Amino acid sequence: MGFKLFLLLEKFLIILPKSFRKAFFLMLASLAYRVSKRHRTISYQNLDFAFDGKLSEKEKDDITRYAFKNLAFNFLHALELRHMSINELKNKITIDNIEAVERVHKEGRAVIYVASHYNSWELGTASVGAFVEPLIAVYKKMKNQAYEDWLLEARGAFGNISMEKTNVVKPLVRNLKKGVACGLLIDTNISPKEGLMVEFMGKSIRQTSTPAYLARKFNAAIIPVTMRTDDEENYTLMLFDEIPVEKTEDEQADIQKATQLQADWLTKLITNEPKFWFWLHRRWKNDHPEIYI
Repeated sequence: MGFKLFLLLEKFLIILPKSFRKAFFLMLASLAYRVSKRHRTISYQNLDFAFDGKLSEKEKDDITRYAFKNLAFNFLHALELRHMSINELKNKITIDNIEAVERVHKEGRAVIYVASHYNSWELGTASVGAFVEPLIAVYKKMKNQAYEDWLLEARGAFGNISMEKTNVVKPLVRNLKKGVACGLLIDTNISPKEGLMVEFMGKSIRQTSTPAYLARKFNAAIIPVTMRTDDEENYTLMLFDEIPVEKTEDEQADIQKATQLQADWLTKLITNEPKFWFWLHRRWKNDHPEIYI
């Protein structure tokens, strides 16, 4: 019953002018900021840890407020993608450094896009699929199956295929061999059994090594990708130059180095514009649980 009401709300929102939809989600973001003390606290804890307590209270509060707004806008973008034409999407997006992908394709190699929860990840994934190349986007299974189906429909609107992360490596390998791109998030909290220890924001943390492993094994290219905006209306899809993966006799060292380079890329991105990252989740909870006490 609840999800049916949500679908009715979606139909209502989509017939309203975009300015009204945006105002509605801004209101939700403001409300969420006020009522969710837990997530405000998590954001402050993350910011204190990542920046060694050097940010002022105002800086932390401004970044936290924006994190709530950014999350609301990602939800708005998912809703709109379900009803958006490719021309409407094209009018919102500028692509930077598509040459990085073109160089890889000229070499006949597949691309592994590494991404994060930074700015509009929903628009970013859709834009890669629409204007660069369709990809297999790996996601973590959600608790609400109805909402998961709704979200995956939005994410598949422009040619992408979603695959749940459990037992996903073999399907990714089959597709990489065929030249099909994939997209992997590198900033989610993972269990101690997964990934490798790297330095991220100057702190030790476990990060997935799957991109480096697959790139080295199958001669694919790791290309970081993200979005950013100045006005929350027009967005730039930022494609970065390939992160090299060496292939020496020491496989583990090669994978470790390439995984660290990905962490370095994300560290630089967040340090330059910290407001765009998703500070509301406990990224360090497995490796540094003490910061959340």
